[in-house]
Amino acid sequence: MKTLLLIAAFAGTVLAGNVALAEEFLIRGAKVYTASAQGTLENADVLVRNGKIAAVGRGLTATCCAAVVVVDARGRPLTPGLFGGLSMIGLAEVPHEPDTVDAVIGFSAPAWQQQWRPEFDVTLAYNPRSSLVPVARIEGLTWVVLAPQSSDSIVAGQGAAITLDGRYDAVLDGSRTLFVELGSDASPLSGGSRAGQYMLLQQAIREGRAPGSPGRGALLHAAGREALAPYLAGGRVVFQVERAADILHLIRFARRNGVKAVISGGSEAWIVARELAQANVPVILNPLEDLPSDFDHLGARMDNAARLHQAGVRIAFSSGDSHNARKIRQLAGNAVAHGLAWDVALAALTSTPAEIFGLDATHGRIAVGQDADLVLWDGDPLEVTTIADQVWIAGRPIEMRSRQTELRDRYLKQLHVN
Repeated sequence: MKTLLLIAAFAGTVLAGNVALAEEFLIRGAKVYTASAQGTLENADVLVRNGKIAAVGRGLTATCCAAVVVVDARGRPLTPGLFGGLSMIGLAEVPHEPDTVDAVIGFSAPAWQQQWRPEFDVTLAYNPRSSLVPVARIEGLTWVVLAPQSSDSIVAGQGAAITLDGRYDAVLDGSRTLFVELGSDASPLSGGSRAGQYMLLQQAIREGRAPGSPGRGALLHAAGREALAPYLAGGRVVFQVERAADILHLIRFARRNGVKAVISGGSEAWIVARELAQANVPVILNPLEDLPSDFDHLGARMDNAARLHQAGVRIAFSSGDSHNARKIRQLAGNAVAHGLAWDVALAALTSTPAEIFGLDATHGRIAVGQDADLVLWDGDPLEVTTIADQVWIAGRPIEMRSRQTELRDRYLKQLHVN
């Protein structure tokens, strides 16, 4: 295993060195998992030009110049860059060190008496130089969705999708999302009852749609009402909710108020899969959730993903573990082991989350016109022993190094010397 790691690190460095300045390059002879209607293409080529996918097929040739770089895939799998889930990457470096955590905002008054702050936008705190960024991307993750955490309000705030290529302007256009927490975990934020959550949400919606200045006892500041307005006009809202009964209430609430709902969690979503499919509400879930850790998870089961897909519900995966976001491939593999089709599991890491967050025109597939976010693997990408040989983001090769690989190499070297 150590030998494989070293070989992969070396191969990635060589590829990065060859392709670093190329405006056009060709990946030849790959097993291309397009995550699109084209399906899987054996011994196929992918032409990249100026950061975009210019062509996909067999027998392609580059056109820009005689010295164009060609990457020989030798039949290895090539996939779109993977979605890393709802994340705090770049927002929380050391979770128990408050100075490094920017994903949550809190005030001193009792939580249920707080004015809500939907204008809280965690993307403003994103640090592309976080050590978590290279740790995730050398494992094939090329984008995540930054998600705020609830503290004093069931409305946690706003987040968005970001690219993991290290740029400071990392937010991906069209992915802005509001995050709301419901269920038993949020009961202390709503006066001690989950019924209070819908009461408060309905009040916030009335305030957000009412003309004039906020009155006495309002939940929202003027800035909060302004921030809430796009989400009351069809913007995307992710609701963290687990229990089947709560999911049904949420479906009705969203339909009644014209809210575009996405469910995060959904441990009991399989119980109401038919209703979710009819309402076209997607679910972002963790397929490893199968234990009744609290009363909201009593119906959790390992084939949740398979049952939801069978009912026609769009699914994506998220572990909620930013420091181990790379393990999201293990989630997909376990879903396959419990009945989900392999190609659907890959889509839950690529094309489906791109659709959910409004990025399907640029991300999630290997198709002409898409951003060239690509991963070349040394084996089945849903196997935990598989390694990413090379990652490209927007056509630029990522240096296949992180703080963890540097520590590994440093201490392996000392071990061999001793």
